[in-house]
Amino acid sequence: LFRKPEICPKPTRKTFIILDDIVVLIEKILDTRIEFHELDMLDRPGLEKLFKQHSFSAVMHFAGLKAVGESVEQPLRYYRVNLTATMNLLEVMQTHGVHNLVFSSSATVYGDPQRLPIDEQHPVGGCTNPYGKTKYFIEEMIMDQCKAEKGWNAVLLRYFNPIGAHSSGLIGEDPQGIPNNLLPYVAQVAVGRRKHLNVFGNDYNTIDGTGVRDYIHVVDLAKGHISALKKLNENCGCKVYNLGTGTGYSVLQIVKAMEKASGKEILYQIAPRRGGDVASCYADPCLAEKELAWKADFDLERMCTDLWRWQSKNPTGFTNNNMTS
Repeated sequence: LFRKPEICPKPTRKTFIILDDIVVLIEKILDTRIEFHELDMLDRPGLEKLFKQHSFSAVMHFAGLKAVGESVEQPLRYYRVNLTATMNLLEVMQTHGVHNLVFSSSATVYGDPQRLPIDEQHPVGGCTNPYGKTKYFIEEMIMDQCKAEKGWNAVLLRYFNPIGAHSSGLIGEDPQGIPNNLLPYVAQVAVGRRKHLNVFGNDYNTIDGTGVRDYIHVVDLAKGHISALKKLNENCGCKVYNLGTGTGYSVLQIVKAMEKASGKEILYQIAPRRGGDVASCYADPCLAEKELAWKADFDLERMCTDLWRWQSKNPTGFTNNNMTS
């Protein structure tokens, strides 16, 4: 039971039920049929019906709203959607005896880092935005359930900043409206859809004054989830892992990397800091390497090259033509 197309980077013998769109393109990459259910996670009766129809061994939970800036502007919407959707899922899983879960968490649970790089023992809960708070609250919900009921197993994956696209160029990130994340915005500037990039703040205590983040290729992220799914087979209880590369890049370094990948000049202008942002955030991913046998393979150049391949093939984003051809 999945939520994002990038989680299926190559063929597998397992059977997946995917709650998402772009299914045609995923099937093209995998060369196999995928059962698709269009379902809002807030639809509790719909979830109940789905779990009655199928016998699931595990769930990967990606569903939710995910933009830091938007969460500051619309906090109640973020709390209602993210928390209610997860509560619905956990209760339905409990009812139907499905006790294995991989959860898409976030490095935002660490708040403004007290030390770098960030390992899993770093304090959590000092979140700087409602999006991060929803991830923190959900982690607490899952941990409490694993403690309360024997037999529950969960792996909480704290993502840093997923970017890139599938190497085929068939699937990538196509945000609706103005992109909330850096790389899709930069790519849209490079392809000519937007005039310039707004860089939110150039007075942070970083290499060039702009925010520093740990960027990870979506395919590496997908492989991390497969490793997490295998971990559940060990009856692991509740485990937490960072998924990142361990290297931080500034906004302006990202701009230069995308200019190199695209061969285009990317215009930008400095804007005021954005509420909820921190100066620097990058992972210590050693625990995932040790316990999941997982390590990020792709560097920043590959991330930008794959993103540009998708964006240049889809300059206006997904359309009916390129989703069915």
